Amino acid sequence: MITSHFPRGFLPSQDPVYHFELYPEFEFINVLGRDLPSLLLNKDFREYVSHLNIPFWPETNVKAENLPELRLYYLRLGFVVSGYINQVGQEAIHSLPENLALPFVHACNLLNRPPILSYDGYALYNWKRFDVNKPVELGNIDTLQNFVHLYDEHWFILIHVDIEAKAQAIVEEVENLLNRPSQNLEQALHRIAGVILQQVAVLKRIPEFMSPELYFERFRPYIRFFEKVTYQGVEMAPMDYRGETGAQSSIMPLLEALMKIPHEPSVLLDHLKDMRNYMPAEHRALLIQVESLSDFKHRADKEAFNAVLDAMASFRSVHIQWAHDYIASKVSDPRGTGGTPYMQWLSLLIDETLSHKHS
Repeated sequence: MITSHFPRGFLPSQDPVYHFELYPEFEFINVLGRDLPSLLLNKDFREYVSHLNIPFWPETNVKAENLPELRLYYLRLGFVVSGYINQVGQEAIHSLPENLALPFVHACNLLNRPPILSYDGYALYNWKRFDVNKPVELGNIDTLQNFVHLYDEHWFILIHVDIEAKAQAIVEEVENLLNRPSQNLEQALHRIAGVILQQVAVLKRIPEFMSPELYFERFRPYIRFFEKVTYQGVEMAPMDYRGETGAQSSIMPLLEALMKIPHEPSVLLDHLKDMRNYMPAEHRALLIQVESLSDFKHRADKEAFNAVLDAMASFRSVHIQWAHDYIASKVSDPRGTGGTPYMQWLSLLIDETLSHKHS
């Protein structure tokens, strides 16, 4: 039997911290993060941050009591690093200065992740509640860090946080299946399908406070992938890393693993697998556990099983609509922020999901 490490789904079990109480000397990084949206409007931003003395995280292994502050350190520096490489309105650059590269790579090594801001830093750890006695949901949450002075970016991030908060019920049902495979499968599947439809309703709210033009021109460039970037002072060749993307969320991969949805081998499938490298290590471990579950399609209630697949397809259909409206209609580059041909990918995933339904 496994013990749950996911009381809030894939969100951290405690609200993210936004001050360095254990290491007050890092408050300088908090100030840098808060100033970042203004600094990025300055053409001398890169020159300024390349001369800052960025203190290293003082540990060589991760301690549970310090993990929240390490995540904050990674979040703040991750935004600065992506801002440096992808600064809007400035010429392309492919080299990260040593004063940023060394401390950031060190922190990312501790977190067992590639040295680039990913979905975890952009969304999973990037929120606070206004009222801690109320749920983690739209209306009661705000971001800790942004690239731009636009509520549109706050809204984009917070939509994802709300969706992740609702996934707690999905993870709970999956953990129950891992612990008690003989439990009421029909009831679990109906609950999972219902939660996904709640997430669909949240995803549909994207246009309420997010302009396609502002998203595309002002803050999407900051979460793009890195191509042949040199991390000065670090002994590695110029590297390519996938940028922040919802494909790095663990929700859909968890459902894919649970439902045993088959996919034809393809470059797209390779991209999907690579996205796991950008997930927190504990999320990857849960996905491996769920993959070990036996295929229950043959014994599942047809209506309940298909309800989950229909809900997954609905989520992806809304996602592909926003991908078209906010990105594909404005650019000829078929790659998303994660470096994948996302429109083709999303369409294929919908088709393969629906093809797996009980006949």
